[in-house]
Amino acid sequence: MQAGSRDLERAAEALASRLPEPLGVYARLAYNYRWAWDPDGPDVFRDLDPERWEKVAENPVKQLQEASTAGLSAAAQNPELLARVAAVEERVNADLNRPPHDGPASTERPIAYFSAEYGFHGSFPIYSGGLGALAGDILKEASDRAWPLVAVGLLYRHGYFRQRIDNRGWQHEYWVDTDPDRLPAALVTDDAGKPITICVHIGTEEVVAQIWRTNVGRVPLYLLDAERPENNESARWITSRLYIGDEDTRLAQYMLLGIGGVRALEAMAIEPSIVHLNEGHAAFASLELAKREYSGQGSLGPALDVARQRTVFTTHTPVPAGNDTYPAHQVESVLEHMAGTLGVNASEVIRLGRTNPEEEAEPFGVTQFALRTSRAANGVARRHGEVAREMWNAMWPDKAVDDVPITHVTNGVHIPTWLGRPMWALLNQHLGEDWLDRATDPATWAPVEDIPAQELWAVRTQQRAELIEYVRHRAVVDRLARDESRPYAEAAAAFDPDVLTVGFARRLATYKRLNLLLQDVERAIRVVGSDRPIQVLLAGKAHPRDDAGKSLVQGLFSMKHAPGFAGRVAYLDDYDLRMAAHLVRGCDVWINLPRPPLEASGTSGMKNVMNGGLQLSVLDGWWAEGYDGDNGWALPGDVDPDHGAQDARHAHELFRLLEEEVAPEFYTAGEDGIPKNWVTRIRRSLRTLGPEFGAGRMLEDYEKKVYGK
Repeated sequence: MQAGSRDLERAAEALASRLPEPLGVYARLAYNYRWAWDPDGPDVFRDLDPERWEKVAENPVKQLQEASTAGLSAAAQNPELLARVAAVEERVNADLNRPPHDGPASTERPIAYFSAEYGFHGSFPIYSGGLGALAGDILKEASDRAWPLVAVGLLYRHGYFRQRIDNRGWQHEYWVDTDPDRLPAALVTDDAGKPITICVHIGTEEVVAQIWRTNVGRVPLYLLDAERPENNESARWITSRLYIGDEDTRLAQYMLLGIGGVRALEAMAIEPSIVHLNEGHAAFASLELAKREYSGQGSLGPALDVARQRTVFTTHTPVPAGNDTYPAHQVESVLEHMAGTLGVNASEVIRLGRTNPEEEAEPFGVTQFALRTSRAANGVARRHGEVAREMWNAMWPDKAVDDVPITHVTNGVHIPTWLGRPMWALLNQHLGEDWLDRATDPATWAPVEDIPAQELWAVRTQQRAELIEYVRHRAVVDRLARDESRPYAEAAAAFDPDVLTVGFARRLATYKRLNLLLQDVERAIRVVGSDRPIQVLLAGKAHPRDDAGKSLVQGLFSMKHAPGFAGRVAYLDDYDLRMAAHLVRGCDVWINLPRPPLEASGTSGMKNVMNGGLQLSVLDGWWAEGYDGDNGWALPGDVDPDHGAQDARHAHELFRLLEEEVAPEFYTAGEDGIPKNWVTRIRRSLRTLGPEFGAGRMLEDYEKKVYGK
């Protein structure tokens, strides 16, 4: 897994040459994101120039490239800062130099993880939402566990869209160019210093891609990029935008990711033992694996069987729109050359992507193709596993639903990434500084019961106050940018660090049901403005082509001038990983309102849990297995075809819980000002959910239930 490592070293050396000599350590750290989850890593970069750090979206390379000469000179003469950054480098190097994990893979034959998006840091914009954040957390946890793992994706030159909400609540999208030379990445070159490239025939066109490498701790992430002089503009556009709307371009992305990804590993002399497909976007990887086994004669079946034994697949969504399908003729046109190299007609490959292979009118589905060409498959929560087995039962008509070969591995989150510094320090103090190495053991979390209520409440109060400081600034700026009146914009300054703060932030699909918050407007007004007030923070993006999702926000904005809303309810534009970190660390309660059973897992609530937040969610996804009656609150997870009636019931129960249970428990404090019952619930939440919903437990499950099969 050395391909590209020397290229990154050269990039770091070139950056260091522009800095005062004592600051060379910063250049070395900048080219490996391992600093990002060191306790002091983000702060040592921020403290070089806090204002610039914010402007460059916490991109360490850009920070160093744009820092003023005077600022760098001052930092080079700051012994306290130099000592801190040296300590960060020492910890990072010690972590990177540990021996590899002895498991189902080795450094000679690593696991290759394929994903269309990766959300490992806000400064590297190749993610859209939960799927990418999950992929990023897997890479970081794999690094922490010293797993031999490489990751493969695409380098999108325009990333995912940025969002601007107008004063009517309508979403507008725009894209920002990404310059990879200003990212912590390097072009992978050969011994002669030339970029390593691969070719993929997509239809009648031969598309050339180069490979960038970025390091996420011990894990190299290789990103294919079609911005090459050999390609015409249409071919270059393949790696332009994540989840691009044009179907032909998106299908070409999947070809490049799957087939091109396997070829890129081969070009870099990386031979994986396991190929893990994170969603169906990279499903065509199986064809390339089979091609390497195909003799050129006879049936493709035996070669696919060999490829299948190396491939595992994770499906993430029970929502039909999340399982891409394409008309057979469209797939046939892009697969024609690849099928020819395998000695078969494209129609034979297309059959593998149908639920019913003989039904020629049925479109090709990437999820079906991935299920048919993988030896193991899993959903991402216990209930999602059940839903997936029922959903895809027709692919195994001879099996009962319970026997469909799809298991589950419930998602988990990378705890150090999402943990607020005050909570991290508190848990270090009471669980032991090595507690993160033991986080999957329930015994590790037992001492939470002995954390003094005053200390736990102080940390929650501090993290809420930090969030409110962020919101007061961000909400005012967002409102002014929408051309709102100054009184309305400045009303955001009324957000109070001592008021119960509730968060709802996620992708804005209709099944997420943001509209439940406005089912009873009079009650909503009463809740936010009562003598036990609640302030609500909202954020999220709808897909550019999802007008129904966009209308959810527009409905919310129709009530923005309701009494009390201006200073108690805020919609924050352009939700991303950086904003998510503020929200999950500071919110007291995290709300999730999916229409059951359409939530595959959900991970934002897990991040909030690790920070002492409490959940008020529908019993779907991960919360269906996390809720125990005393560690949060729940809405029923029953399936009801009468959506209107179900929405009315759930909205009523949501407001009842907020008014009659959540707010009274938060505000009922003893003489010391501490709400004892609330703190008791936090303790139970941490103790029951902490060991179960971290990424460490998730990787242990993958090793036992999927990789080891």
